[in-house]
Amino acid sequence: MTRASDTQGGRVALSKEGLPGWLAPVVHAVETVQPLQLSRFLPPENGAGRQSAVLILFGEGEHGPELLLMERASSLRSHAGQPSFPGGALDPEDGDPKADGPLRAALREAEEETGLDPGGVQLFGVLPKLYIPVSGFVVTPVLGWWREPSPVGVVDPNETARVFTVPVVDLTDPANRATTVHPSGHRGPAFLVESALVWGFTAGVIDRLLHYAGWERPWDREKQVPLDWRS
Repeated sequence: MTRASDTQGGRVALSKEGLPGWLAPVVHAVETVQPLQLSRFLPPENGAGRQSAVLILFGEGEHGPELLLMERASSLRSHAGQPSFPGGALDPEDGDPKADGPLRAALREAEEETGLDPGGVQLFGVLPKLYIPVSGFVVTPVLGWWREPSPVGVVDPNETARVFTVPVVDLTDPANRATTVHPSGHRGPAFLVESALVWGFTAGVIDRLLHYAGWERPWDREKQVPLDWRS
């Protein structure tokens, strides 16, 4: 199990020991999915891009399995007001980006942004690195099990507007699914949950995880919502 002490100089490792049975489909998806099955935007072959990581944290709440998300502050210059996974760029102290650096960065950023206690998180998988062309970030999605939940909330209102969890059953509900069309013409999946429109990179990763874990339910892909949607 990954504990807080592991982030203070020691190596952070992945472990599947003791995971709840309902996470088995997710573990299988992580172990078998190929990069192009997740996104057509993959890291540049020339090595360009800023290394970053996000934490895809599964917990178990009142309504069953759930995901931890946050909404970025509306004052930010980049991704203002957009729901996302906790995460950010790797810092030098995170270590080797080709080793456990992304794991350490995902935990560190989650703690800084949500107040999460990393000692209660068990990291169990890593998805292939993906690319966000608009920001130039090369993102490593790191998956964790919230074995020992801790209080979370806004740490810095200049960075984060709110922190919330979304039941997986709500993410798989066809009534909460839609397609967004970016001004560039790019179409992508979206989720209308917890008074938020989850779209872009975050929605794309959730969509593929639900699909390859076998949790996806048929939904109306012709249903469109604008990016300025409000409940």
